[in-house]
This record gives sequence, C-alpha cells and structure tokens, in this order.
Amino acid sequence: MLCQDCGKREATVHLTQVVNNQKTVLNLCRECAEKRGFRNPLEGVPFPLAEFLASMLSQTQAKKPTKESEKPCPVCGMSFSDFTKVGRLGCGNCYQTFRNQLTDLLRKVHGSTQHRGKFPHTSKDVMKPLWEKTKLLEELKKAVQEENFEKAAQLRDRIKALTTKK
Repeated sequence: MLCQDCGKREATVHLTQVVNNQKTVLNLCRECAEKRGFRNPLEGVPFPLAEFLASMLSQTQAKKPTKESEKPCPVCGMSFSDFTKVGRLGCGNCYQTFRNQLTDLLRKVHGSTQHRGKFPHTSKDVMKPLWEKTKLLEELKKAVQEENFEKAAQLRDRIKALTTKK
C-alpha cells in the first residue's frame, strides 16, 4: 500500500482515529508521518522483550538463520529473525506467516499453545476429561511423529476409554 500523502513510498505508519463515530484512516510512509508530527514514542527505546525472546529461541536458530526464518512476511516484509531482534511483529499477517516458529516459542514461554482460560470451580469436574483428552491427543500426535506405535496404541485406547465414559 502506497503512502496517501506522497504516493511514492510504501506506507509503514497506519493511524486510525475515531471522532464522533467518524473513522479516519491514514496510511503514511515514515517520512510523511514525521512531517505531520507522528512519531513512534518507543523508537530508540530498548525493548527487553526482544532479548527475552531471543534467549528463548534455540541457539542454532538465533545464530544460523534458516530459510524459513528468513522468509519475509508478504505484507510488511519482516522476517522472523527481524522479529527476534525487535521483539514485535510487523503486522497482523506475521502471525500467519510465522505460525510454525511462533507455535514453538509459545510452547516454550507458556508451556502450551492453547489458552485454556479460567472456569468456575463447579465446572472443573466437567472440563477435566476434556483437558485430559486434549493432552492425550497431543501426546498421540507426538508418538505417531516419533513412530512410537506401541505408545500411540496405548494413548489411542486411553482416549477411547475417556470418550466412551460419557
């Protein structure tokens, strides 16, 4: 998307303002945004999340960029190695582009890639079999990938037993 002011450079600053239920959107290049007085207040400020994320990534991935980590986002042009340096994604499409790498990172940071949320204490008994089934399905998938078919069969049977209890 080109800058709305100059029409020459790629728009990298996207501003949305709503006044009296009227939405105004500005898509500007960095130079035109600065001319209008728009600046990133966090520019130049150290972002400790970047260091944290870089430490969470494997040493081989951080030191030796892979073909996948250098593949840029088709919308903003950011690569995953850029993300590890900056600590922020460039746009909403980056989540889809870097899905595989982000899944691994989320698993390391949070211990899971799925948000379980909170439930009232009364529903805990109802949710426990569902959580166990989800956990077993993940283990089954891993066992199949590792070609550990004996473990996979045991997990399949446990899942079947959980399903038939209902």
